[in-house]
Amino acid sequence: MSASTLNRTRVRPFPSSVLVAAGLVVGFAVAQGTGIRALGGAILIGTGLAAARLWVGRRGWAAAIGLGLLYLAAFVLSHVLTLGLGVPAWASVAVVTLVSAGVTWAVADRPREPRGA
Repeated sequence: MSASTLNRTRVRPFPSSVLVAAGLVVGFAVAQGTGIRALGGAILIGTGLAAARLWVGRRGWAAAIGLGLLYLAAFVLSHVLTLGLGVPAWASVAVVTLVSAGVTWAVADRPREPRGA
């Protein structure tokens, strides 16, 4: 590969929405599978912090705070749906994951139009 080919190759950034989805789903699966809720919480926090680092770099602090609050709200809402409304646990996790990952993609991961285009 020549240097000019390397310069033209565009690397796509890792989507933070994948971290959001993984944190919610894997965190729940680990907590449920092992019976150690703190372990699931550690996964949730770790993926949330990794996503937040990407959000700050891509969209700034305001977007990162908003998306972080959405991530936290999704975690809480999954519990409300299950414990308060009787929705099956995996269904509530799936719903909040789809919504929060979708919003995260739209806000932080979707390619932006070049300015002036």
